[in-house]
Amino acid sequence: MDPRDTAPDSWELEEDAEAPAAAAGLQAAFAALNVNAKPFVPNVNAAVFVPSFAHGGDAETPAPDGGWTPHALRLQVSLTPPVENGGLEADMTTEEETWEQKEEPGGGGGGGGVQEGLGEGDACEEGMMMMEEEEEEMPVPKIAPAPPDAPKKEHVNVVFIGHVDAGKSTIGGQIMYLTGMVEKRTLEKYEREAKEKNRETWYLSWALDTNQEERDKGKTVEVGRAYFETEKKHFTILDAPGHKSFVPNMIGGASQADLAVLVISARKGEFETGFEKGGQTREHAMLAKTAGVKHLIVLVNKMDDPTVNWSLERYEECKEKLVPFLKKVGFNPKKDIYFMPCSGLTGANLKDPVSECPWYTGLPFISHLDSLPNFTRSNDGPVRLPIVDKYKDMGTVILGKLESGCISKAQQLVMMPNRVLSLLSDDVETDDACPGENLKLRLKGIEEEEILPGFILCSPDNVCHSGRTFDAQIVIIEHKSIICPGYNAVLHIHTCIEEVQITALICLVDKKSGEKSKTRPRFVKQDQVCIARLRAAGVICLETFKDFPQMGRFTLRDEGKTIAIGKVLKLVPEKD
Repeated sequence: MDPRDTAPDSWELEEDAEAPAAAAGLQAAFAALNVNAKPFVPNVNAAVFVPSFAHGGDAETPAPDGGWTPHALRLQVSLTPPVENGGLEADMTTEEETWEQKEEPGGGGGGGGVQEGLGEGDACEEGMMMMEEEEEEMPVPKIAPAPPDAPKKEHVNVVFIGHVDAGKSTIGGQIMYLTGMVEKRTLEKYEREAKEKNRETWYLSWALDTNQEERDKGKTVEVGRAYFETEKKHFTILDAPGHKSFVPNMIGGASQADLAVLVISARKGEFETGFEKGGQTREHAMLAKTAGVKHLIVLVNKMDDPTVNWSLERYEECKEKLVPFLKKVGFNPKKDIYFMPCSGLTGANLKDPVSECPWYTGLPFISHLDSLPNFTRSNDGPVRLPIVDKYKDMGTVILGKLESGCISKAQQLVMMPNRVLSLLSDDVETDDACPGENLKLRLKGIEEEEILPGFILCSPDNVCHSGRTFDAQIVIIEHKSIICPGYNAVLHIHTCIEEVQITALICLVDKKSGEKSKTRPRFVKQDQVCIARLRAAGVICLETFKDFPQMGRFTLRDEGKTIAIGKVLKLVPEKD
């Protein structure tokens, strides 16, 4: 609380005491307030001054400083009995009045409204810079506050994927700025800091890359999260890392997405590097499809680059190379893929059409997202919420996407696979949530140490299946040598990462006809499809692909490469 608010109370308490005691009390108050009270010292010490000031200081008489208005003096005299140095108190009131007056036009309740109102006033702009800069240090952009009408809009999770340095975080930051989720002043601060590090073009990505390591290296490491809204929909941005070292994090992001945005760089040499073998453009597109993403928007970024200059020829060249590969991965070029040119750094063709590109007649990116048809989601299914992350904040907080079912505050839920009963007490978004929403939940009755990413929040009457052994259909995508029983790899299934071993090869499957071989194969190699039995190192939550696709599709990785993709066909019960 401001010391100026508490000071008048102490003065009133001192009022009835003798003059010397009152003077001592006032001196203590001045010392606490750090007020430079030179002109008032003789007035305080003079015992005769007290009654004479009170009687002689009529409401109309201007104060000695000439800085107080007659109205303020009249207000002060009418509110309180004669007080030593009443003039100073009047000055305090006028100050408080102006703060209140400034707070009212700001519109926002509390300190935020005051700061906003002052920030717009020219006189106080420099004075408030330090306070605002301190506030901006907090990673606000990662999780923006949801407006009260958010549940009415359809929730769509969009993952930005693509090769490192294609411009994913920059586009994400630009979208947040264009939709008003990041203030201009915050971006100007980022721009100043980026210039100091000779990284002027990185400042937009800092809205999503809040980690200091990510900012220093210019590479996203963890999946950044942010929100923005259009007229019809509420979007969650999942900014996946492009570097091959952080592909496991990217898989976790893609597993939560309804829609993927594949960002490619049109700059000469950069597109080729990302698309050739070993580049992340290919791997990310394949992993997104494996994670269950059905729709893909391809953003051809950096079209404003001098080597490209909004060239239709370069745009078509990138398109011609990508379409056959995306078709091979499993996307339908006519229904599932949509290409559009843009510039993340300038924001061209993200919100408004661009004049430099007359050959593109479609909608800009944000308008196109808004015009997409709604996703079909069943609200009456069992509750399934794979956990992406967890931390402590006045209790245990978890993050994840609700895949099916509806949950509400104070609902009893079960955490699988360790069957811990937890009580859902606080939900950041709203009182209840429906499938497709990306949630932050505060739980009671469970400690943070008991939760791991990959655990599933379920309804107690319909828990998900858990186990270690399962049969699955696997497609070997890339592996130099043969794969035999006993082969170990890392399994990525929904948000869970677990080591797994192929314990037996059951049969081969013909790619074209789907026929299964009668004899057991001794090994499988690249481009073959087989049915195998796998055993995880620990108990994991999973479902068959037929019953629940989101928890029945998986990826196998080894030595930093994606080796195979697959789907769970059957769960094998454990032998006692």
